[in-house]
Parts: sequence; structure tokens; C-alpha cells
Amino acid sequence: MSAVVKRSVTIRGHRTSYSLEKPFYDDLIAIAATRKLTLAALVAEVDATRPRDTNLSSALRLYVLEWAKRDAVS
Repeated sequence: MSAVVKRSVTIRGHRTSYSLEKPFYDDLIAIAATRKLTLAALVAEVDATRPRDTNLSSALRLYVLEWAKRDAVS
């Protein structure tokens, strides 16, 4: 199992944090590179579209999972 690491990011001018295991973080970086986005821009996009009752860390994990599923079907 991978340890959860807390990271900080600035989204729309304010600092926030999220906690992810290394495999999720690595995949998030790869997705951002594939989409030609900065990691902060991708995190901001997920943050803007997540339900307000879902925390950012969970939303990021679900985003990575959905990306992997979509990629597996292609």
C-alpha cells in the first residue's frame, strides 16, 4: 500500500490541499501532461466540476479512475 501524501495547490487565488496515494498522484500528473495542462489547472478543473458534498481528494481519485476506465475502453 502507498502512503497518503498531502499536497497544496492554489486554485483561483486561494490555497487548498488534497491528499492522494502516490499511484493516483502519478496518474494525475500523466493525465495533465497528456491533456497539456499544468497539474494545478487540472486540479482546478476537477474542483470546479465536483459536487460540493464531495471532497477534493475523493473527486481527484474518481477522476483518475474514470480516465483509466475510458482509456481501457479505447
